[in-house]
Amino acid sequence: MSSQAAVLTPVFLQVALTFALLVAMGRARVAARRAGQIRTKDVALGQTEPWPERPKQIARAYHNQLETPTLFYVAVAIALATGKADGVFVVLEWAWLVVRMAHAYVHVTSNHVPTRFRIFLGSVLALAAMWIWLAVRTFVIG
Repeated sequence: MSSQAAVLTPVFLQVALTFALLVAMGRARVAARRAGQIRTKDVALGQTEPWPERPKQIARAYHNQLETPTLFYVAVAIALATGKADGVFVVLEWAWLVVRMAHAYVHVTSNHVPTRFRIFLGSVLALAAMWIWLAVRTFVIG
């Protein structure tokens, strides 16, 4: 595997996770609509409260993939553009991705908030480590 592929594989997997949650959210919303749990006019302007719990739970997991992961994408883009994406950076990417996948899994299954928070905190720490390593590689090591 090329070094570029090693750096981009976690990105593609994160994108796949995001799309999988988008599809799951759509399916849950269609199912709720078909079951008569929601009327289209009740959510036509983006209202979230009328949705039943399950579609709301999946939707929140999906939307969560559009929040801190943006910092992941930016770090990867900068690391690639500057040639700073070394083996340590790739290991940190994988650590972040594994924890993010665990977070999404808990979010759409048990949704146990204390567990979900601990996993989220782990992903934030992994992301912070990526940024710190990128800064060290950029400003200290060169």
